[in-house]
Amino acid sequence: MKIGYARVSTRGQDLKGQVAALKNEQCDRIYKEKMTGRTTNRPEFQKVLKELQAGDTLVVTKLDRFARSTQEALMIIKELFERDVKIDILNLGRIENSPTGRLIFTVFSAFADFERDLIVERTQEGKVIAKQNPNFKEGRPKKFTEAQLDHALSLLNTHSYKQVQELTGVSKTTLWRYRASQKEKVFG
Repeated sequence: MKIGYARVSTRGQDLKGQVAALKNEQCDRIYKEKMTGRTTNRPEFQKVLKELQAGDTLVVTKLDRFARSTQEALMIIKELFERDVKIDILNLGRIENSPTGRLIFTVFSAFADFERDLIVERTQEGKVIAKQNPNFKEGRPKKFTEAQLDHALSLLNTHSYKQVQELTGVSKTTLWRYRASQKEKVFG
């Protein structure tokens, strides 16, 4: 049996490309998940690992969808090879349970780690440069001004949360948070 696994790191990202590639590989079952690769607690991936049996093939589109680090990848590969499970990483090819196959996989995993480290390094460098700007604020910029949020709160006197959300685009959760922060300012 071929079992596919697709993962994106954030809820805003799309799984369609990976799922299409896995369907093209004629996977019998495809597991999908939207979760960061930085955690080992990936419920769907754990289901995949439990389901795989001798003779099965695990199919993923890219190496970075498979594991968060070289160490984790090597540990998973070793366990799967011991269970006689084949591994097919579409942008690399089939990982063979041979000295050469394990070497190639180790090298590619190390490069994936290196690439991740470079991204983190560039991000940190960018933050240092951005913090030199006197108007720099950490985090995501606010979507709504205080005036917009005050207006949305005032609409709650005559409208439901759902109606206010439809009228203003301000979500119920944002309204709750803003209302709580305003109460905290008053009662402090």
